[in-house]
Amino acid sequence: MNEQRIAVITDSGTDTPADFVAAHDVRVIPLRINYSDGSSYENGVDITTEDVVRRFDEEIPSTSLPSPMKIRDTFEQARRDGYVGAVVVTISSGLSATNETMNMVARQMEDFPVVVVDTKSIGVAAGLVVMEAVRQVEAGMPLDRIGSVLGALSERTRVYFSVQKLDFLRKGGRISEAVYRVGSVLNIKPVLMCDEREGKYVIAKKARGWSRALDAQVRLVVENARQWGRVRLAVCTYDPALRDELVARVREHVGAVAEIVELVSCGISADLLVHTGPTLVGMAVQGI
Repeated sequence: MNEQRIAVITDSGTDTPADFVAAHDVRVIPLRINYSDGSSYENGVDITTEDVVRRFDEEIPSTSLPSPMKIRDTFEQARRDGYVGAVVVTISSGLSATNETMNMVARQMEDFPVVVVDTKSIGVAAGLVVMEAVRQVEAGMPLDRIGSVLGALSERTRVYFSVQKLDFLRKGGRISEAVYRVGSVLNIKPVLMCDEREGKYVIAKKARGWSRALDAQVRLVVENARQWGRVRLAVCTYDPALRDELVARVREHVGAVAEIVELVSCGISADLLVHTGPTLVGMAVQGI
């Protein structure tokens, strides 16, 4: 527990690395994975990413928010564990109502102040903001200032991702039917990002073929790193071998133009793969 006794809480969609979560007592509220037979699971609690991927041939499930009761229970448990307040870091409000629900429950808490931060991002890019929340709390940043600090950091955090197959993005309504048809016929792979204003998916680049899409992601990260000069980076994918290859590429190319303070590599949580499929490759860059 940090000396301020401020808890750091997030949702599973931020993909904050598990070892960091364990080392710093970050409380993760799981999103839910739902199947058509009525079964429902808490991501990372009673279903794993591997479980979900194995069942993709049978069914692509849906996801849902953690319930207000689950969020309230997490806040109350933090209080029982000796914390006197909390900072909550969520995935983009433009992609999920998780942030809105966290805010609603936070307003109902008495004598337990809660600051909720909208990263306007998703996956490990949002996870980088969670990690900075921990550093700020442990360094003594007051709770009434941490929201503005993390909000400014979120504006300097970018995520880029692409997939080999567009079917999952189409099913989840993340891309239009026109983009899906053109991409499928012409082998166009859009590189997506979260826009800075609303945190919704927009196309950052279009590339013909998978290899060029990955190249485009690396170039976008390099462009941001060159602008900021000093950065934290992250690479995430379900495929460990590809992850290692991309980490080496990102380190080489970004290292030529900027100082890399940290480079995080991780897998991808089930609630994100449901909407993108197992071929997802994500890269994040954060100016510091």
